[in-house]
Amino acid sequence: MLYEIIGIARTGNLAEVKEIVLSAGQIILRNGGVIRDVKNWGTFLLPKPISRLQTRHTKGHYFVMRYDASIAAHNKVKDTLAVDPRMIRAGGVKLGDGKLEGLGRFAGIKWRDFE
Repeated sequence: MLYEIIGIARTGNLAEVKEIVLSAGQIILRNGGVIRDVKNWGTFLLPKPISRLQTRHTKGHYFVMRYDASIAAHNKVKDTLAVDPRMIRAGGVKLGDGKLEGLGRFAGIKWRDFE
């Protein structure tokens, strides 16, 4: 199945975000999945302040990961991101209906083009 996760990590250190994406990617690959796309959306204000681990966050570093994996692998990724203290929030969705002809409409992850 094709999944997409949008994660919000705490701001301040890009190396932490890279480590989070690397650990999620390793889980996917170890369980026979394929990573289709990873995008770094950068730092933005959160829609509303979020409290996580006794810290109040107003900004977050957003990233998106799109991948093919089993349901078990997707659940492992979600569980890993949920317990990571560097993460503020993460949400995942299944894309498409699981049929090849339906998945063709999902191209790469698009975001604002500032150039």
